[in-house]
Amino acid sequence: MFVHLNTLKDFELEAKVIDGVRYYSVSEDKTYPSITSITSFYNRQFFQEWRQKVGEETANKITKVSTERGTKFHDLVEKYLLNVDLNTLDILPSTKALFLSAKKYLDNINNIHALEKPLYSNYFGIAGRVDCIAEYNNELAIIDFKTSKKIKPEEWIEQYFVQETAYACMYYEMTGIPVAKLVTIMVAENGECVVYEKRNKSDYIKLLTKYIKEFVTNKLGEYGERL
Repeated sequence: MFVHLNTLKDFELEAKVIDGVRYYSVSEDKTYPSITSITSFYNRQFFQEWRQKVGEETANKITKVSTERGTKFHDLVEKYLLNVDLNTLDILPSTKALFLSAKKYLDNINNIHALEKPLYSNYFGIAGRVDCIAEYNNELAIIDFKTSKKIKPEEWIEQYFVQETAYACMYYEMTGIPVAKLVTIMVAENGECVVYEKRNKSDYIKLLTKYIKEFVTNKLGEYGERL
């Protein structure tokens, strides 16, 4: 049984999507872009080049499959961490296989502070929805659950660590509770599962500032004028 501390209580934020960017209403006069939209915008050239290489139709199919796979896996992991009896659920074999590959790593989680909860930072002017904040091997961590066709090498996933650092900063600003590390649990279709752990948050804070500046310079102004 996973222990839930629920430090954020029933806190929620209203979200809306404008021109492909998700924004969160933090208060009546504050609306912040999501960190996911910011990291996606920063890496837009890579995705544009990939779509051109494989073609729009193929890219759309791959994206749809990837999104559905990730959503179903996230939903199952969330239920597991909420102590739901998975034997009572109708689970797709492919989703169950991903879950079983990751289960021994998921079992390193406990004392859950937040699960699928919104966060925001007035300092950085950003918001987002974190997968999980909990102890991982007895150290408080931002925990992100990722699925992939194949395991991605560490040098390809800088944006994951930047996004997790953003969540760590948001959580500290909101609660005063520091996070010790960043944890990415990635599971692939072939059953391989790896865990990336990062402690050098200061390095990623510098990159986070760079990502935000890129977004604000090129995208945020468009929405700001509409406010």
